Amino acid sequence: MADISLDFQFKSPINKVWDALTNSDTLARWVMENNFKPIVGYKCQFQNKEIDLIVDSEVLVVDEPYKLSYTWVGGPINTVVTWTLKQEGEMTYLHLEQTGFEKEDFAFNGAKYGWAGKMEDLKKVLEESLESNIS
Repeated sequence: MADISLDFQFKSPINKVWDALTNSDTLARWVMENNFKPIVGYKCQFQNKEIDLIVDSEVLVVDEPYKLSYTWVGGPINTVVTWTLKQEGEMTYLHLEQTGFEKEDFAFNGAKYGWAGKMEDLKKVLEESLESNIS
């Protein structure tokens, strides 16, 4: 088994980062189109029409604003994504774990580098959110 474990930090309040992880419209801006709702047991899908990818998810844990977990099943991947958040001062620390990969293969590396790239998009979304609060 192989697991992805990545850490990120953002100069945003924890509630803004939580919103970016749980609000369907905001998620669509940095992950994929989706019908996500932060309700334990809720089944939803993430869709990328450009590459004809559908990811099926079921929400497993919602502990606002500290922990969110859901299944991530699509193509060769049947995994669980868990986000853990912690705020210290102006910084929010975001830890991502994606567990359940059979081995470090193409799907594993695609997910690992994919999430790293998505974090750049998330950073932009959070910065826009901060700017809109100021103006």
